[in-house]
Amino acid sequence: MKLHLRTSYDADADDVAAAYADPALYAELGDLPKLGGAEVVDHSVKGGVVRLSVRWRFTGELSSAVTAVVDQRRLTWVQEDEHDLDRREVRWRLLPDHYADRLRASGTYRFLATNDGGAERATEGEVKVRMPLVGGRVEAALVSGLDEHLADEVPIVERWIADQR
Repeated sequence: MKLHLRTSYDADADDVAAAYADPALYAELGDLPKLGGAEVVDHSVKGGVVRLSVRWRFTGELSSAVTAVVDQRRLTWVQEDEHDLDRREVRWRLLPDHYADRLRASGTYRFLATNDGGAERATEGEVKVRMPLVGGRVEAALVSGLDEHLADEVPIVERWIADQR
C-alpha cells in the first residue's frame, strides 16, 4: 500500500527537521496511543547527515482476525532514518524484530517551509504486509495508525522546539 501523508507544524521547517534528528526528542514520543516505547538504539552524525535508529512497538487495537495470526506483543521494529539536514529530507525503513518475512516498509519524508512560517512534513512510502486474507487490512491499519501517530507528535515536537530556545 502506498502512503502519502501530510502533517503540519507551527514551527520553522529547519527547526522541525533538526528536532527529528535529535535523539533526545524520542524520550518525549515514547508513549503515544498507536505507537509507543520509542527507544533510540543507534545514533551517529557525519557532516550534515544524521543516522538514527529507533525501536518502536505497535500499541493500537487490532481485529481478532489479525490477532489470530499475529501476536501483538511481537509487533516491534527498528525504524532506521538517514536525515539529510541540509535538504530537510529523511530516508526511512522499518526493520521488524519479528515477522520480518511479513512486513516491509520504507520511504522518505521532507520538511517543507510553509508561507506562514510553519512547516509541513510530507511523508511518502510503501507498506507491504504479506498475510493471507488480512494483509490489506493490516496495511490499512498501519497506515492509518501512522497518520494518527504523526498528528499526535505535533504538539510534543512544537513544545520540544520551544523548550530548546
